[in-house]
Amino acid sequence: MPHPEDVVLPRRRERFEERRKEASHRDLLDSFFDRPTLLAVSRLINQGKIDAVDFPIATGKEGGVFRATAGDGFRAVKIYRIGNSTFHNLPAYALEELRRETSVRNFGGLIFAWTRREHSILGRLHDAGVRAPHPYGHLRNCLVMEFVGSTAGAAPRLRDAVLDDPAAIYEQLVRQIGRMLRTARLVHGDLSPYNTLLFEGEIVLIDVAQAVSVDHPAARALLERDLGHYARFLTRAGHAVDPAEFFAAVGGDALAVPAPEAGR
Repeated sequence: MPHPEDVVLPRRRERFEERRKEASHRDLLDSFFDRPTLLAVSRLINQGKIDAVDFPIATGKEGGVFRATAGDGFRAVKIYRIGNSTFHNLPAYALEELRRETSVRNFGGLIFAWTRREHSILGRLHDAGVRAPHPYGHLRNCLVMEFVGSTAGAAPRLRDAVLDDPAAIYEQLVRQIGRMLRTARLVHGDLSPYNTLLFEGEIVLIDVAQAVSVDHPAARALLERDLGHYARFLTRAGHAVDPAEFFAAVGGDALAVPAPEAGR
């Protein structure tokens, strides 16, 4: 039986849902847009990087990505939360790399350095011809980059996309990861179908801040792990991938084999 008030006041439930959504939206905004972050976004607007922040695309414990209007098109704004929780899920090697690149040790300073690092790596990948979001600028914990999608919405993750031709996706991965390895001289370190987008039939590599040089002692193991994620995914999708062949195809054999630990 419907609640009597829902019969007498049919818009009561609708108004409640609207208020609930508004409250949820305010909570989301409050969790990301503290005063310093609002000032940073305002400065990015004054610099002409964006015109306005529209709505969230994806959010998580470490940060969120928002669509923004820029002229006649869109851009993406990635905002990292400021706090120690942002670094809880980062691998030790990534934090070691970050601390080598900056003299700051407080969480706020490290997050700003992390944002700057992601901007720099995106630029390096773009110069190498790797399909990743083009970077447009950064300030404090805010990164402005290419919006991958259309007026209909953001591009889906590879994990959530419908694959008409998984073999073609494999060939693209070989090409893009190969460029990242041989030309940009970087290993992503956290690649998987969850942080790869598929837009108009093309893959786009994202979330690159933890990438390391091919000379890093962990580079070979990280590349093997990245490729293993894709190999299992594509095999389940109907295109069998041999991890060893995948590794050789992207140029992984050129990576140095780590020396065994002392005493082993």
